[in-house]
Amino acid sequence: MINKIISSTKEAVADIFDGATVMIGGFGEAGSPIELIHALIDQGARNLTVVNNNTGSGHVGLAALIENGQVGKMICSFPRTANSTVFPDLYRTGDIELELVPQGTLAERIRAGGAGIPAFYTATSVGTPLAESKEHRVFNGRDYVMEHGLKADFALIKAEKADRYGNLTFNKTARNFAPIMAMAADQTIVQTSITVEAGDIDPEMVVTPGIFVNRVVTVSHPLQESILVSEGKVYP
Repeated sequence: MINKIISSTKEAVADIFDGATVMIGGFGEAGSPIELIHALIDQGARNLTVVNNNTGSGHVGLAALIENGQVGKMICSFPRTANSTVFPDLYRTGDIELELVPQGTLAERIRAGGAGIPAFYTATSVGTPLAESKEHRVFNGRDYVMEHGLKADFALIKAEKADRYGNLTFNKTARNFAPIMAMAADQTIVQTSITVEAGDIDPEMVVTPGIFVNRVVTVSHPLQESILVSEGKVYP
């Protein structure tokens, strides 16, 4: 019988290895799997390449993972946002690498990776430093830049509801990058607020089918990044 439910966030991230590429869902606070990230901090894997829309806020969640020295490279669209000081400071001192990707291009690179598309062409970034050293082609008289699909060893994402097969639904904009990251990773690890029996999710409502999910752990009352930051919390 298929059952992807596991008992703890510690168990969920136990096999993430040094040097792994890890996609982490979230659009700022929305959809950020803070408990899984904190479990990864406790686990201690280092020299990670992390793919996320931004670089976290305050000293919790993704920002805490970076501050703990576990991330060697960030692939993201917004390396500096409100309350983000950890990554900018480390970047200025040369202690972390950045691959800056426009947000739409980032989403398409992840989607392409999950769909088995090795590369594609986009007009975004033409004529900017982001296009330097990349292959260019002209289609219908317009310049395009080639971008490579992105894949990962692991994806950490946050769902609203899951069943034991790993079928997922999401809470509004917390959906963001999670479905495409689940497709683009070798191992997808999910924290969910609600766990239900198989068959309790209407198939028409499933956003990410269980075929793309490897592990599910229930976090009934997930932490809220904005509250932690406003309270000055630090992890670990």
